[in-house]
Amino acid sequence: MPVTKAVFPVAGLGTRFLPATKAQPKEMLPLVDKPTIQYVMEEAIKSGIDDFLFVTGRGKMALEDYFDHSAELEYHLKEKGKTDLLALVENIACMCQIHYVRQKNPLGLGHAVSCARQHVGNDPYFAVLLGDDIIVSDIPCLAQMMVVHERTGKAVVAVRRVPHEQVSSYGVIDGREVGKGIWEIRDLVEKPRPEDAPSDLAVIGRYILPSSIFPILDTIQPGHGGEIQLTDALRHLARDGQIIGYEFEGTRYDVGDPKGFLRATIELALERDDLGKDLGSYLARLVQERGLRP
Repeated sequence: MPVTKAVFPVAGLGTRFLPATKAQPKEMLPLVDKPTIQYVMEEAIKSGIDDFLFVTGRGKMALEDYFDHSAELEYHLKEKGKTDLLALVENIACMCQIHYVRQKNPLGLGHAVSCARQHVGNDPYFAVLLGDDIIVSDIPCLAQMMVVHERTGKAVVAVRRVPHEQVSSYGVIDGREVGKGIWEIRDLVEKPRPEDAPSDLAVIGRYILPSSIFPILDTIQPGHGGEIQLTDALRHLARDGQIIGYEFEGTRYDVGDPKGFLRATIELALERDDLGKDLGSYLARLVQERGLRP
């Protein structure tokens, strides 16, 4: 059966972006002129998914408002004859079918995923997408993963090589390559020390998971950081030979980090027909004027 439902864990506090995230969700911070979460949702939509569940927390009402109709704004744009802008805001409200569930306690990604149990229901597999990872590619990353899932009938996680000194920021796989960019995962380690890491292949925020992971999550004890780690549940799938790591094609931006957020903003703007030329000229001039060097 095809994957038809996507889960977006969006209950995080966004502490790396304080004070900007004190009164707004980090997922609503704009990359150029769209909130970060919209880029991730558009990837899922282009992959054929139109049934979304947001796992939210306190202070996340702006997300719900953004993907709802705004009668006052739409009326104002219609009266002013701003039909292009009217179509833009109406399309946002009609992008897909969105449901919401509250994660009442910040107990980690594994706990957030477990909150989706009722919504996933009897579907054998579902997707999980993290808003901190923006992936730009000709074929959406999730669509690439769906092909691997359909071929293997197994769970799939996106992986990418990272500098060895950065592995302690990720879940890292121990696996065997069974095809070009396709890894049979034997084990996973959450945020290992560089000297203990089994590889430099880090798990990135895209997953296709079986519904059988929910009873596994029920048994997981709090791990790294006192949270229920999704990685610990994935280890059970690895022991049964039921999970694949896929090195996806595309450019990945870690927008959960201020440096990655700025890089994504600049590079996405440079790709725009209406912004790229002027911004590129400005950046070149700025580098020259300030004598900046790599």
